[in-house]
Amino acid sequence: MKAFRFYENGEPEVLRFEDVDVPQPGPGEIRIRQEAIAVNYRDIYLRRGQHAVRGFPSGMGIESAGTVEAIGADVSGLSIGDRVACVAGPDSAYAESRVVPAARAVRLPDDIDARSAAAMMVKGMTARYLLHETYRVKPGDAIVVHAAAGGVGLILCQWAKHLGAMVIGTVGSQQKVAVARAHGCDHVIDYTREDFAERVRAFTGGEGVPVVYDSVGKATFEGSLRCLRRRGVLASYGEASGDPDPVPPRRLGLLGSVFLTHPSLPDYIVSRAELLETANDLFAVVRSGTVRIAVNHSYALKDAPQAQRDLEARKTTGSIVLIP
Repeated sequence: MKAFRFYENGEPEVLRFEDVDVPQPGPGEIRIRQEAIAVNYRDIYLRRGQHAVRGFPSGMGIESAGTVEAIGADVSGLSIGDRVACVAGPDSAYAESRVVPAARAVRLPDDIDARSAAAMMVKGMTARYLLHETYRVKPGDAIVVHAAAGGVGLILCQWAKHLGAMVIGTVGSQQKVAVARAHGCDHVIDYTREDFAERVRAFTGGEGVPVVYDSVGKATFEGSLRCLRRRGVLASYGEASGDPDPVPPRRLGLLGSVFLTHPSLPDYIVSRAELLETANDLFAVVRSGTVRIAVNHSYALKDAPQAQRDLEARKTTGSIVLIP
């Protein structure tokens, strides 16, 4: 089969599309014939070296959807021919087929196609833990969502609006304002043109918000802190613009005893039960129409380097998938 490998960190050019052996699944594993593969910013962090690889050469990607084509020993609850989505390492998703732990695969409802499934699992489950566990959004809450036109952002905004929040989204260009507004934002701010913290204070009568969901990082971090009300939560869950500067703990007290956390999906789906609960909540809001999955960009698998270039250059909105 064909799969992407890289032998050193660097720009998209380090990704090589190579012939690799297709292993047989071992105990507790299944092999998936891939139908759609998600491109996430995490993949870029891995390629750049911001996230460590287990060793070189390394594969790429953890999120995909397809059909079970082989099953190892000691696997129950799945059969050959089942349609599944999988969020699992080691990094191997940028491939025509791959072997994954059966415990990390979720059977897909009949009315969710592979492209949507690949595009929504990491992003949608991230939105779910942010809204329900990192900070539980309540009706009437005003919240800030950075990168509101991105893959996680579009899901976050729709789901938060369904929960009764006033959603203030920020975007990095005027072209993305309408996209964010069409997916649940009550207010949209282009943070490259305006002081978004001042605008947020104006929208909230000077009080600030109980939570800011920030995947941008360095470019928005200081403003995010200034958006918070007393005892507010800054959920910094990504660093698209780089790592923020360190913050002395005492400063969090001076800002109003605010909380700073860096939540990560693996810590919210540790057990099989947590994974299924999270996935089923996501399937429910998608199947009801509460959340629409915007698969706005599809590339052939061989064009994965270009997909990453476009994501880094902020040329994309919503989700990106690769099709083998």
